[in-house]
Amino acid sequence: MNNKVLIVFENEQVFSGALTYAREYAARSDARVTFLMLVAMSFSCFDFPGAKRKMLQEIETKTGKLLAELTETFIQKSLETCAVMRIGDPSQELLKFLADRPSFQAIIWGSGEDLPFTGSAKKKHWLCHLSRHLECPLLTVTRRLK
Repeated sequence: MNNKVLIVFENEQVFSGALTYAREYAARSDARVTFLMLVAMSFSCFDFPGAKRKMLQEIETKTGKLLAELTETFIQKSLETCAVMRIGDPSQELLKFLADRPSFQAIIWGSGEDLPFTGSAKKKHWLCHLSRHLECPLLTVTRRLK
């Protein structure tokens, strides 16, 4: 069976409960796991190329180490993994990423228990707006009550 699961992280925020859930889910369904780290960054013609380049290199180094650490526990459980980082507008980068690949069995939000709200008006998170257009379920993982 060709099962694939995508775990989406935003701005280097990682929720350990989502990792545990994804690892158990992948083991049960013999799924390959893809980690996608989305880092929000805007680009404009007024940015200094040298400063942006340095910032991108720092983000790539830090995020690369983080993704390597995250995949380690999956590899120890003999699960096939892939890690990708995209920098830019998170919603656009996710859509471009998904357009380049066959659909996933599920997408797991890996940066928290719930999709965050911003501002006093509680605007929906960008992923909430995209969720109805996804080809697979979007899962969020909450902590178990004891």
